Amino acid sequence: MKKIIGAIVMLTMSMSYAQTLKGRVFNESDEQLSDVSVFNITSGSHSHSNEVGLFVLDKTITGDSIVFSRLGYASKYMVVTKGDLSSERDIILSAANISLDQIVLVSEVNSLNSFVDVDIQTNPIKSSQEILRKVPGLIIGQHAGGGKAEQIFLRGFDIDHGTDVSISVDGMPVNMVSHAHGQGYSDLHFVIPETLEDINFGKGPYYADHGDFTTAGYIDLHLRKSIDQNLISIEAGQFNTNRFVGMFKLLDTDKSNAYVASELYLTDGPFDSPQDFNRINVMGRYNYKLSNDEEFLLTLSHFQSKWDASGQIPQRAVDNGIIDRFGAIDDTEGGSTSRTNFLLNHIKLLDESKAVKTKAYISQYDFELFSNFTFFLEDPVNGDQIQQKESRLIAGAESTYEEERISLTETIDFAYQAGVGFRYDNVDDVQLSHTLNRKEILERYAYGDVDEVNTYGFVNTEFKVGKWMINPALRVDYFKFDYHNKLTEVYDNKSESKVALSPKLNTVYSVNSNWQLFLKTGLGFHSNDARVVVANEGEDILPTAYGADLGTIYKPFNKLALNATLWWLYLDQEFVYVGDAAIVEPSGETRRLGVDFGARYQALPWLYVYADVNLSKGRSVGAPEGANYIPLAPDFTSVGGLLIDNLGNFSGSLTYKYVDDRPANEDDSIVAEGYFVSDFNVNYSLRNWTFGIIIENLFNTEWNETQFATESRLFDEPAPVEEIHFTPGTPFYLRGKVSVRF
Repeated sequence: MKKIIGAIVMLTMSMSYAQTLKGRVFNESDEQLSDVSVFNITSGSHSHSNEVGLFVLDKTITGDSIVFSRLGYASKYMVVTKGDLSSERDIILSAANISLDQIVLVSEVNSLNSFVDVDIQTNPIKSSQEILRKVPGLIIGQHAGGGKAEQIFLRGFDIDHGTDVSISVDGMPVNMVSHAHGQGYSDLHFVIPETLEDINFGKGPYYADHGDFTTAGYIDLHLRKSIDQNLISIEAGQFNTNRFVGMFKLLDTDKSNAYVASELYLTDGPFDSPQDFNRINVMGRYNYKLSNDEEFLLTLSHFQSKWDASGQIPQRAVDNGIIDRFGAIDDTEGGSTSRTNFLLNHIKLLDESKAVKTKAYISQYDFELFSNFTFFLEDPVNGDQIQQKESRLIAGAESTYEEERISLTETIDFAYQAGVGFRYDNVDDVQLSHTLNRKEILERYAYGDVDEVNTYGFVNTEFKVGKWMINPALRVDYFKFDYHNKLTEVYDNKSESKVALSPKLNTVYSVNSNWQLFLKTGLGFHSNDARVVVANEGEDILPTAYGADLGTIYKPFNKLALNATLWWLYLDQEFVYVGDAAIVEPSGETRRLGVDFGARYQALPWLYVYADVNLSKGRSVGAPEGANYIPLAPDFTSVGGLLIDNLGNFSGSLTYKYVDDRPANEDDSIVAEGYFVSDFNVNYSLRNWTFGIIIENLFNTEWNETQFATESRLFDEPAPVEEIHFTPGTPFYLRGKVSVRF
């Protein structure tokens, strides 16, 4: 009994003597470093530095071992002394080559982000198409001349252009609701790759601060607040390709900084009919610190592009020698689009653990697309060309209160985040029309105005007990849909509303600083097109997604990281508005089950190897066996490569992407062929100059980038044929690049 009492006394005394370690983290240029991991190796407690480099680590006593780590900096270790606990400490981190050993696993819901950051920093993104490919397991395909948003595949979904993954840039949404071409349409081409800081992502519907479209997951891009040097880059290559990039500092003081970035991209593509593609981007960012605990970040940007396209071509036309793989049945396809953005981010630190973060945005967006998927099936004289067009204003705001450190008891820490926000879309003249040669409207299939409002609130909590982190959260969304049909003779305006409640519960167990286990569960949803909502009188218009992830991240040693996840996702009944046909198609319940594997290995200080493998099985629940395949849903994908960084003056990469054969229709009678394609790049740096070579499809593989099972009829055919229609993947594609920093 005396021993037990003694142990309790000793434990109580050790707890009472536990104190707080405070300080700020800087780099060697005396700049404050945010998001530095502060990990107590002795006790397992952890924290991180905030936007002004301030950190607070509770439950720390003399003799504890602390490690400070951040990607791109050498980790720093310290043993706590009595003096460290009596005053704030300044910690200086030295810049170092990017390496896996700079990452310490802590109890966070999305720890895999830290490892993917190594991929991005070691092999920077070279094109806007490459941005989304950095997310493990995500595959994209382009099928309309480079100006249309890419088709996305993730976790057994053919996501089309964004229906089941929410995408944002510094908190500004990219997905378009009730879009002329497709629900959730996400065009990221307004982002200049060189301005990207990092990519934050999460798979599944487990995140309370992400709502609409977050079923397969979310992706949030973060842009650079500032730049260290000016940059001019020129790129030229095959297919009349030219790209020009400029980034220039306008202001750099203790209180504020500003820079502008611009991009001009021109190409004809590998097609027989030149794409005549051009895109221009201009962006400016201004960061102002009102004080050491408050700052504004203002972003202005404008993007516009136009292009011609060869569209998807039928396999029989190639087999019969009517056209070659890069030919066209209707080369009058193409389009134009533009987006102008105003984004304001504000943060106010109330103390070392409390903050209020606010964002507000407004965008003007215009879109026009001409397509012909069926050629002469519906109109044997004029052809089946369609026009999809809209003009849109988007406005929204969100404010979030965060408190990162509340000690409920000596052993339980509590943190929470609560936010409210809204998004409003005003879409004028959203339409689908039958056209001739891009000039004449033969018939309007759909024509009207959409007004859509989404207001929401969420609470995200974290309880930390020893090695456990438990994360219960709740999100509530309210939608109001209005559609004014302009094709009726009388005034026809319909309105519906709906509420979605999305609870989440995530649990993380940190075995140690190198091994983490997690279980994620939650409900999510994606909204449907307003035209579907009013047509279905508000019934079944926010289908629920139920998900669960069971996984682990493990570092057997500092230079190797492994991850594995078993996941399940179930979607309720939904109604899909087919923008290409102006019809509503009911789609039943679906079930998906899969496994994600990943490995990253720092073989040498300059050699980094990574691979991600993703397997999934998706089926329609109500359909009979053998006719229950989900068209185009990938069941086996993999990406990986060898990355070289700072090998003397050289850097570069050899990467691959693989997609297995997959069903193109419900009974698997039509198959979309898989592919294995490799890309290569090498750079040589000499002082402030960099010379590079980029090769897409290094081995000149013949592959189909996008494929669809489509019924079509050619001009001289007596009857329609259903078969694979495809856009050919890029052949061997060589570009040279020269850039200078000053």
